[in-house]
Amino acid sequence: MLDFHYTVETYKSLEETMQDLEANLKNESFGVLWTFNIKEKLEEKGFSLEDPFFVLEVCNPREAERVIKENKLVGYFLPCKIVVYKDNGVTKIGMPKPTALISMLDNNELKEMAKDIENRLIHCIEKTI
Repeated sequence: MLDFHYTVETYKSLEETMQDLEANLKNESFGVLWTFNIKEKLEEKGFSLEDPFFVLEVCNPREAERVIKENKLVGYFLPCKIVVYKDNGVTKIGMPKPTALISMLDNNELKEMAKDIENRLIHCIEKTI
């Protein structure tokens, strides 16, 4: 079965990881549309997480246009998400694999596009660690 995610560890601080990741994404023409601090939001609502947990919503406009023109249902998977969080003192970076999401649609063209996007996002993550 296809793993739905790609996750790695880094010994960089959370802050350094976030800065480096954003720079690496920018170099690949992916912008961070929004950074969601889940720990902070839960605390506002009276709940708590022990460790920081961030969700970055990232998008490459050219790729978004291509995949939505191919099949509007792909818009359900956009923007791409990358998470950065602490787990037992270790910073982790991960994402749901675009290929795993796209595999739900039977379209070989989309599968090729998803593989390219996935490889580029993995490259950004690997450059960050």
